[in-house]
Amino acid sequence: MIITKDTIIGDILDENAEAAAPYFFEMGMHCLGCPSARGETIAEACMVHGADADALVENLNKALGN
Repeated sequence: MIITKDTIIGDILDENAEAAAPYFFEMGMHCLGCPSARGETIAEACMVHGADADALVENLNKALGN
């Protein structure tokens, strides 16, 4: 799975939550189980949490072996 800013967070967590979750926690997104968080894109979550979407995408792709 290649992650982009348009990738849905729930899809990433379904792919490999253990590898991805720490990066969401680091940006202050601690509600990964709630429906709204799982339905957001990377870009939407980063906008709400004031995080750098490009950096998160890069980190998540590395964590998932891309």
